[in-house]
Amino acid sequence: MKQLTLAAAGFERYAKTTRRAMFLAEMERVVPWPALRELIEPVYPKPGNGRPPIGVERMLRIYFLQQWFNLSDPAVEEALYDSLAMRSFGIDIGREPVPDRPRCAAFATCSNSTISAGRCSTRCIGISPARG
Repeated sequence: MKQLTLAAAGFERYAKTTRRAMFLAEMERVVPWPALRELIEPVYPKPGNGRPPIGVERMLRIYFLQQWFNLSDPAVEEALYDSLAMRSFGIDIGREPVPDRPRCAAFATCSNSTISAGRCSTRCIGISPARG
């Protein structure tokens, strides 16, 4: 388990597993992350020109959070800073900051066309958030 912040650790004994946390744990288990990463990597920007790219899997996870929870680029940025469940979904903001809006938008454009071409989407593998 990752090290928790002082604020999170203080309330850990009173924690309840939320529907969001359960959903994300299930998605961690069922989504074929390596296969999706291999699908995106050939068209993902390589280091060299401009700002260094953020890891493919990190951006892919952020993209999926946006799709599952209907979040805009600014909303996913805020949600990652605000939600422990989302940060625990393989997105460690202790190592590097949350990607900014232009990077999220650029990745969404890249992945939408790539995932569509590969005929693989959250809908076709039967993944959608539970409605409450």
